Amino acid sequence: MSPDEMINVIQDIDTDSLDGKTPLLIEDESPDLTIPRLCEVLAAAEDLFDRGGPVRLVFDHEQGGFVAHPLTAKIVAYIAHQMSRPFRLKKKRDGTLIAVNVALPDRLAQTYLDLRGEWGLRHLVGIASAPLLGPNGTIHCHVGYHASTKMWCENVPDVRALVRERPTRADAEAALRRLRHFYRTLCFADAETTLVLDHEVLVVDIEKPPGADESAFLCGLLTAVCRPSLDHAPGLMLTGAHISGAGTGKGLAARCICMIAFGRHPGAITGGRNIHELEKRIASELISGGPVLLLDNINNQTLRSDLLASVLTESPARIRVLGESRTVALNTQAFIVLTGNALTVSEDLIRRFLEVSFDARVEHPEGRRFEIGLLAETERMRSELLAACLTIWRWGQLADRAEIPRGAPLGSFSRWTTWVRDPLLALGCKDPVARMAGAKNADIERVSIAALFAAWRERHQDRAIELSDLHPEIAALAVGEGGSRQALAAAVRRLVNVRMAGMMLTCGNAGGKWAINRYRLVLTDASAAGMGA
Repeated sequence: MSPDEMINVIQDIDTDSLDGKTPLLIEDESPDLTIPRLCEVLAAAEDLFDRGGPVRLVFDHEQGGFVAHPLTAKIVAYIAHQMSRPFRLKKKRDGTLIAVNVALPDRLAQTYLDLRGEWGLRHLVGIASAPLLGPNGTIHCHVGYHASTKMWCENVPDVRALVRERPTRADAEAALRRLRHFYRTLCFADAETTLVLDHEVLVVDIEKPPGADESAFLCGLLTAVCRPSLDHAPGLMLTGAHISGAGTGKGLAARCICMIAFGRHPGAITGGRNIHELEKRIASELISGGPVLLLDNINNQTLRSDLLASVLTESPARIRVLGESRTVALNTQAFIVLTGNALTVSEDLIRRFLEVSFDARVEHPEGRRFEIGLLAETERMRSELLAACLTIWRWGQLADRAEIPRGAPLGSFSRWTTWVRDPLLALGCKDPVARMAGAKNADIERVSIAALFAAWRERHQDRAIELSDLHPEIAALAVGEGGSRQALAAAVRRLVNVRMAGMMLTCGNAGGKWAINRYRLVLTDASAAGMGA
């Protein structure tokens, strides 16, 4: 059919039957012509986006906000019929063509989904419920799709009138004090406390500088507020002691942070039966594009997740699509929170999480009584608390750099350190990055390797030795009593070039195809060598 003939047929369609919909000609023998028409129809939909694949924004009543839902062939067909009138051409006996209404074939809908990069949809990085922040202290309280950041913005309160154009240090100090006073009932483990006689409860003494736990909480709060505007930012880990850590307010603290930053209750997920199930749950939540990912009640374990490690420091990160073998490249601005008792993270995650420890200093924390519901009060005061966070942020952006000393560097998070961490340090908070170094030193695997190196140094000094000459004590540390020679060889090979406790294991041989490897422990840091001597 020529273009002129098709125009004439479309013009002959009864416009009253279209109900304002676009005519969509289906040519079964020419999918290369039909699919582009379908792409054009769907690209006009206000709620469809490209997020590693076509997604539709749908309102989640449980979370109180929108989530991105991946399209299926059936949903493609449904939306196509909402927006267009699919029809085929049928030739009458007299040779004239008429338009006949048809259903969009499933194979065309599936072909549409498979044509990656040709949908013509707007890209969606994520969903933001906090103001979008920019250089020089700019604050955008946008609603709807923000083209320059590719974020969908919803439930963003306009707090610009509550944040001074050029906050002073006194403004920032007052904002910090307000936040500390509001959350003084949270039981930070290392906080100096005072007794409120009217209620007979211990609260944080805000006349004293924040401790490491309170500082990390405040850093986490400001991180959540800034997260939609940061390519990378560390997550937040809220922990308590085994058994007695239950009821200390970890989940409450996480939900209060989310209420300020995002105005919604986070949809919590649990760890599942194994790491594979956990990775699937994480992937599903990240694909949905929500502003926060809460892994709740990860108790009595060391959390390992290659996916979390990737999404916290890579942009885009590759995420496997559920039920499929393919992966998609996604940017994610989700704020990631972990809660649990006796919770630790693997070494590759330590530098990616701020840690806050809770201790109610009573045997039954859940029995404490408070006059107000902290989460409900946070929801009521959201705009004012959000403005306090933004006052600190804007002061940090506009203040003389001499007022904002730099803290310890943190790889992959350089912008976060200047936006979030450094302004809080300047106001008297402790550096949460310093705690990461302590967590590394306490990591079980690092401690085990340090002990093995210390024993190696004691038994063999810096001599190059063959594996057969390795002292039995060191072999036992590597693979346990009775471990096979093959297991020992594999364990020692894994330690080659590892730097720990001021030492490094090297490997070499005299050359030749059948040369035997010789291992040698060398000093790398004289100041740390005493740890293994």
